[in-house]
Amino acid sequence: MALTTTSTDSLATLDTPLLAVPVFGTHDAATRETDGPGAPTMPGALPAELYNALRNARSDLRANAGAKTLVWSAEGVDGPERLVFIGVGKRESELTAEDVRRFAGHAVRQAEALRIEGLGILVPSLADGPGIAAQSAAEGAVLASWRFRELKTGAGETEEPTEVTDVTLVGDGEEFDAGAENGVIIADAENVARVLQSRPGNVATPSHLARVAEALGRDLGFDVDVLGPDRLKEERMRALLAVSQGSEQEPRLIVMHHRGGGEGEKPLVLVGKGLTFDAGGISIKPAKGMEEMRFDMSGGAAVIAAMSALARLGVKRNVIGIVPSSENLLGGRAVKPGDVVKTRSGKTVEIINTDAEGRLILCDSLDYALQFEPEAMVDCATLTGSVTYALGNNAIGLMGSDDALVEEVRQAGERSGERCWTLPMWPEYRRQLDSDQADLQNVGGRAAGTITAGWFLREFVQDTKWAHLDVAGTAYGDGERTSYLRKGGYGVPTRLLVEWVRGRA
Repeated sequence: MALTTTSTDSLATLDTPLLAVPVFGTHDAATRETDGPGAPTMPGALPAELYNALRNARSDLRANAGAKTLVWSAEGVDGPERLVFIGVGKRESELTAEDVRRFAGHAVRQAEALRIEGLGILVPSLADGPGIAAQSAAEGAVLASWRFRELKTGAGETEEPTEVTDVTLVGDGEEFDAGAENGVIIADAENVARVLQSRPGNVATPSHLARVAEALGRDLGFDVDVLGPDRLKEERMRALLAVSQGSEQEPRLIVMHHRGGGEGEKPLVLVGKGLTFDAGGISIKPAKGMEEMRFDMSGGAAVIAAMSALARLGVKRNVIGIVPSSENLLGGRAVKPGDVVKTRSGKTVEIINTDAEGRLILCDSLDYALQFEPEAMVDCATLTGSVTYALGNNAIGLMGSDDALVEEVRQAGERSGERCWTLPMWPEYRRQLDSDQADLQNVGGRAAGTITAGWFLREFVQDTKWAHLDVAGTAYGDGERTSYLRKGGYGVPTRLLVEWVRGRA
């Protein structure tokens, strides 16, 4: 999608088929619950000429988030053909970056409904400054305009959906322009993750993920090293190999290096689970919904995408992205419940449930990452169904070995709109992983399943500062959560990872 910026000075003459204008409430958060959002108000940047477009429709305006009022411009008035007034649900002084993303998403959805390919968006101001406002609007618009159609032939379709291909953000200043550019890069990267998530398991195999990472590295200037079965054996990555041995698809370990910092600077490490299809292994999953297990590589897709964004943004930090990738299928060679596997670290694991495979491919990868002596390490994975019981589909489960790092990641989630909730890692939870046969077992029972999975990973990071993101409830869904998402892959937590690294830079 082409995204440009223009000054508010050009609003009255902006040549666009549709201009989206935010509508604010007048009540503050303390009174909104009982009094509603209040009478609508509009940004002061809207010129008098465009107020004429309201005619008698001003009484129809609503400040409620997502409420839309569409009007045609008055005859003979230059500028936008139509205006859509979109409620943001708050006073302008209360707006957050996520409010702006959602406003931009609603604007794109209105254009699609009208079968319009281009529109302008009057970006509301934020206390964080015009750069963040523009970045957020760009993210919302680019994410909302994305649609996965590469496997459709159009057969049987009476009408193809309209794609929004041209968006103009209206705001002022160099900071605004730079923010919009950053927003496009970050949202484009998250859309890369969404494409990888959307490709079915017979397309997005471990070797396919590796080829995509290598192509991005060549185009954007970061180094990519791919380890196949022979090198994985040399690296003693026996847990990763054990998970993959029931499949004909060979496993891969994808290692990406963004060398944006100084020589000798300790890197930040991102690790993402790249399980390209998960049938559960011998502990087979129910048939209903199993097709969604193509999304089990969402963490790996996010790390690949985040590395591409960091390269495009020229972030001045050394960052290493690591993606272990395999399938988890049934076969005569598949790992069995009761088997004991020796991991790369030397610790032994009793396999209680073969459907708890993500932590196995991650534990070898976390141990592999220690050789780089990371300053800090963050992993992300669709690790447990339990996280959806605890947090639903609106928050990422967050835990880690260092309180300051965990809080830093949580704040990056708030800023990026990919919010987290911190879960406790008390020693009592670790005891659930005790095994009679090995150093630990790969599941700790139904109780606190998300936390015990995190504790399993913690066993392999030694004293490195580490945080874990369980995105099983937030990486994909029905698209109803926000205006800028669609059913399928969301690309979470690409924006969070980028925001965390940029904060460190």
